[in-house]
Amino acid sequence: MLVLSAESVSLLKQIQSTGENLSQPAEITEFLQQVGRLPRVSTAQGRLIFALDATASRQPTWDQACQLQGDMFAAAAARGSLTMQLVWYRGYGEFQVEPWLTTAAELQRRMTSVQCRGGLTQIGRVLEHAIHETQRHCLNALVLVGDCLEEAVDPLCHRAGQLGVLGVPAFVFQEGQDGDAARGFREIARLTRGAYCAFDANSADQLRELLKAVAIYAVGGRQALEDFGRRQSMRIQQLTRQL
Repeated sequence: MLVLSAESVSLLKQIQSTGENLSQPAEITEFLQQVGRLPRVSTAQGRLIFALDATASRQPTWDQACQLQGDMFAAAAARGSLTMQLVWYRGYGEFQVEPWLTTAAELQRRMTSVQCRGGLTQIGRVLEHAIHETQRHCLNALVLVGDCLEEAVDPLCHRAGQLGVLGVPAFVFQEGQDGDAARGFREIARLTRGAYCAFDANSADQLRELLKAVAIYAVGGRQALEDFGRRQSMRIQQLTRQL
């Protein structure tokens, strides 16, 4: 028999609501507030899915993403073990799930072998995969980096709600300012009790800092993130004050 927590029941009510408007794009401060509402995580070994849009529009920043995920591993290493799985989509229905890895070097090697190709987004498949994985073994977080959303939003929200009930927050990072994508990405983040943030080619340092924070949260939970924040910028300190 499945017994839902009070938070899960509240989340289901949000999913069923039909009268709520989609949120508008937000600045970094709202991202920090969203992260501050996440539940506690207490584990010395985090499991994190790193999902990337590898369609043609992402090619200019793909190399940047390769470097940033390496920084995520480095930030988490001092506080525990991070196991990360790379998931990417591109072309005509091509959807790739890489093995679970524990080293940044191997993940970078796999990423640098990927060439972006034209195609439609497959965010629904990313969410389905995350649901399947956390049903098999606890998943601490899903990170999704993309610039477009070309799928019907309602089915995506349904899957995001399922992921939220399972207790997996989605951290959605949008490259660029596409309004339709922003609205859909924000709903995915909201329904999973995760967080959303937009970035551009000039904000690599900001994205690096936030991805490090996500990795540390996945590994060590709130206390580890607070320790990290005391030695970092005001942006991370603002995040830790919300937890």
